[in-house]
Amino acid sequence: MPTTTRFQKLTLATAAVAVVLFTVGGLVRGTGSGLGCSTWPLCTPGHLFPSGNIHSLIEFSHRILVICTTILVGVTAYAAWRTHRDERSIIKPALIAIPLVLIQAVLGGFLIFHELDPWWVSGHFAVALVFMADVIFLAVASFTTSNAERGHLTVDRGFARLATFIAGSTGLLLLAGTWVRVRDTTDGLAFTDWPLANGKLVPALGGVATPTFVHRVLAALVFVLVIYAVVRARTMTPRQRGLVRLTTLTLALFLAQIVVGAAQVWTRLKPWAIVLHVGLSVLIWASVITLALVASGVRSEGEPAAEAEQAVASNAGPVPLRDTLTAYYRLIKPRIIILLLITTVPAMILAEHRVPSLWLMLATLAGGTGAAGSANAINMYLDRDIDEIMVRTRQRPLPSHAVTPEQALRFGFFLGALSFFFLAITVNTTAASLALSAIAFYVFVYTMWLKRSTTQNIVIGGAAGAAPALIGWAAVTGGLALPAWILFAIVFVWTPPHFWALAMRYEGDYAAAGIPMLPVVRGQDETRKQIFLYSLLLFAVTIALWPLGHMGTVYLVVAVGFGGVFCYKALVLWRTPSPQRAWKLFGFSIVYLAALFAAVAVDAVLPLAPLR
Repeated sequence: MPTTTRFQKLTLATAAVAVVLFTVGGLVRGTGSGLGCSTWPLCTPGHLFPSGNIHSLIEFSHRILVICTTILVGVTAYAAWRTHRDERSIIKPALIAIPLVLIQAVLGGFLIFHELDPWWVSGHFAVALVFMADVIFLAVASFTTSNAERGHLTVDRGFARLATFIAGSTGLLLLAGTWVRVRDTTDGLAFTDWPLANGKLVPALGGVATPTFVHRVLAALVFVLVIYAVVRARTMTPRQRGLVRLTTLTLALFLAQIVVGAAQVWTRLKPWAIVLHVGLSVLIWASVITLALVASGVRSEGEPAAEAEQAVASNAGPVPLRDTLTAYYRLIKPRIIILLLITTVPAMILAEHRVPSLWLMLATLAGGTGAAGSANAINMYLDRDIDEIMVRTRQRPLPSHAVTPEQALRFGFFLGALSFFFLAITVNTTAASLALSAIAFYVFVYTMWLKRSTTQNIVIGGAAGAAPALIGWAAVTGGLALPAWILFAIVFVWTPPHFWALAMRYEGDYAAAGIPMLPVVRGQDETRKQIFLYSLLLFAVTIALWPLGHMGTVYLVVAVGFGGVFCYKALVLWRTPSPQRAWKLFGFSIVYLAALFAAVAVDAVLPLAPLR
């Protein structure tokens, strides 16, 4: 590893002190110490040092850090001029830092004179953001310039643009947050609940409510962009560890910031929550600026580079609109969605004990379709490498180059965001949150973690496919109850025998792709045994819905009849192996699930007394 030079250490120290200065500024705001020193540059009239009051001590410590930062900036600029004056990426930010830190100090004085006027506070914060970006740029440039000049670093322009856009959006978010924080501390909280705003997703706006709502919307959008960047960074070929670590760090900081932001509301702006919120804002700003700078100097050497993808698209010539629409339609895996949605309407009917309004059913199905389509499109993006290997999946849109990977990923994220807001506005926030959770589980838990690492992938991953039952119930009631969880458990337990029967047919495909499906790792005999055992468990769970869900005769007859046939077919497959029997069991499993949930719906509206 190359030795860190004195200049590099100096730039790191300058950036670190700037971060500390920014954080202590949050302490000043959070503790209400902005006027702890009543004059400037003195602390109190006729005295340089504070009188001993805690607020004056906090404000004075902030001024000391300003002096230290100014000195470091001057020393760094001098060192840059002596040793790097011919390197524009170093000398320019080093020199620009001097007027920035001086402007910041002067604006700090105006804050005192204008008694923390919100506009002056926001201007002070804006200059602080620019100053921090500048010193971080200098630190990153001091470590990358020499390599870049030797041609070791090139640019993945697609990811670099994404990282730069995230940094810009984060800057707007932080400025909006500053304005909201100033107004909240003077006018009180605009909304006293979280994550809703006065009990609504979109509240009545006006006054301080408008910037607060804008801040929350910006936070949601930037958070989605960060998740998008995490997925992109982790799927580069070859993977760039620096980008993976930076995007993961940024995501972790955003998650912590969301919790702290909620704590500000729940604690009614306790000082510790405000200080933590500002401190995390500093770290987030530092991380996104670093990400943007590092991304501008790193290129994926493999296939998914933005230029390569664009070249493929341009070389293919113009694609007819019909073919493009067909490709996007196939991205959502419509046949799988139909299978998932047949569990939604019966759950709604059981929750209502009659057929719900047509509008509610259509809205729930439309939102659920968008959520499932989002998960499937992102799944295709993540699995595009193995889809090219498996015969069963080679004709999907990405292996057949009907759309580019970037287009598929953007489409998946767009569908996910659209489905969440559509369900939240037209149905309720509980159903929307469950749909969003199902997307996250399918993408991050199943596709990115379990699918390529364990034979239990489809067992645990089945939770995502079982979510529509919960979504349907929540759409009607606004909450969840025991029958909803049993419907969820039915689909959850049904998924392994259903999918393993399919995996037995395509064992060679999964083996070639390196996917540890049960038939590949444990063999066909063990898979048939597990299918039979799960069929028995499925039978038991379906029967449990009869007394616990207060079901009637129709459901009991179908559960016993079809469940018995399912167990019998699984037993025959176990005792007398046959590829044809496995494929027929797979087909019957679909009929079985449809019949069972149809019985749930019929039984919920029929006035027949249950058998007891």
